[in-house]
Amino acid sequence: MAVRLMTKGSPIKDIVLFTFPLLWGNLFQQLYNIADTLIVGNFLGNNALAAVSSSGNLIFMMVSMLNGIGMGCGVVIARFFGAGDIKNLRRAMHTALMFGLLCGLALSAAAPLAAPVILRLIGTPAEVFPLSVTYFRLYFMGAAASVLFNMQMGILQSLGDSRHPVLFLSISASLNVLLDLFFIGVMGFGVGGAAVATVMTQFLSAVLCFRQLLKNPPDYRVVPREIRIHKDMLKQILVNGIPAGIQNSIIAIANVFVQSNINRFGPMAMAGCGSYSRVEGFVFIPVMCFTQALVTFVGQNLGAGEKERAWRGGLAGTLMAMATAGVIGILVIIFSPYLIGAFGGEPEAVAIGIREAHINPAFFALLAFSHCMAAIQRGAGHSMVPMFIMMVVWCFIRVSYIAVTVRFIPRIEVVFWAYPLTWGISSVIFLIIFLRKKWL
Repeated sequence: MAVRLMTKGSPIKDIVLFTFPLLWGNLFQQLYNIADTLIVGNFLGNNALAAVSSSGNLIFMMVSMLNGIGMGCGVVIARFFGAGDIKNLRRAMHTALMFGLLCGLALSAAAPLAAPVILRLIGTPAEVFPLSVTYFRLYFMGAAASVLFNMQMGILQSLGDSRHPVLFLSISASLNVLLDLFFIGVMGFGVGGAAVATVMTQFLSAVLCFRQLLKNPPDYRVVPREIRIHKDMLKQILVNGIPAGIQNSIIAIANVFVQSNINRFGPMAMAGCGSYSRVEGFVFIPVMCFTQALVTFVGQNLGAGEKERAWRGGLAGTLMAMATAGVIGILVIIFSPYLIGAFGGEPEAVAIGIREAHINPAFFALLAFSHCMAAIQRGAGHSMVPMFIMMVVWCFIRVSYIAVTVRFIPRIEVVFWAYPLTWGISSVIFLIIFLRKKWL
């Protein structure tokens, strides 16, 4: 049986067994991004690399609210699962699927229209602008599939199934690499080819995930005719999900502001920082895997009334995530010339990426700590807590620091230091909240 309760036995064992498949699956997820950048950078040149690389924060901003609502869906389902409430679990599953479909279709329609306006607002250079618009518009042709897949993946993970999403990501990401090489290297389609390849594989992921939900054990199986919105379930999902979505949106908006400041330093800075962001994406793989495991673990255990087990598991998972992120950070610093250089681009762009790689990775453990603490709060049903902390620290303080400091010290390193500074502040606040145990 694919579904698994995590309310008995060793918390560390449960978290590790849940996390390990996610590590593999998210590695392939990252290939969606890495393949675009490597192939675009080496085949199409610096401006195309800047266009694809700088689109990442903007895309994240557009989907962040819906991804947050997907998190809320996972929390609700995990708690019903832990409590053995099959009736409400099924109603929440079918509500989430219908809501995800409607939101995905709306995003597919709205995002391409908004692309030129937003790209101008963040100061995209004229030589990069047409390529950025092309990539962005084509990418969002698959927004409905992307939103649905993330919603479906959240449902499976909340039921303790981290294995099947891994398989689907592996298949789709492998195909994505092949399609990138074909569309760009063979057919010469440019940045549009990279976007179309991603769209096609997103649809494949969504179809495979839906097929698995149709094959789940009867109590946890999706029945197409039952897919509709139940108002009470939607309310619970939104209560848990909207704060997480706002949190994601706030981080995304702050990151877009950071990107706009990077854009002011020109295409070389855009390309170099974009290449670094792809390297940093690999660091997020273990961090986000541990956070996904912690949301499910805490949600299931609090649903079953296992408060002390939820606390011990939350602490263990956080320490493992911090240790993993710290080791990876050291490796990134050591091997940064090779990692950044692999993406191609001009020597000046590579040098800028290396400079960023010598600052942020030293503080990856703090990044992991903040994300894990936020995941624990969400799993406990307290999504407002991380939302407020991220809004104040990762948005207001980060943006204020950059806006003020860059005026007096117009160096790109000032922008780089915004991240470690705010990771440290949020970590102190989260630690105090966690140790007080009121979230239980």
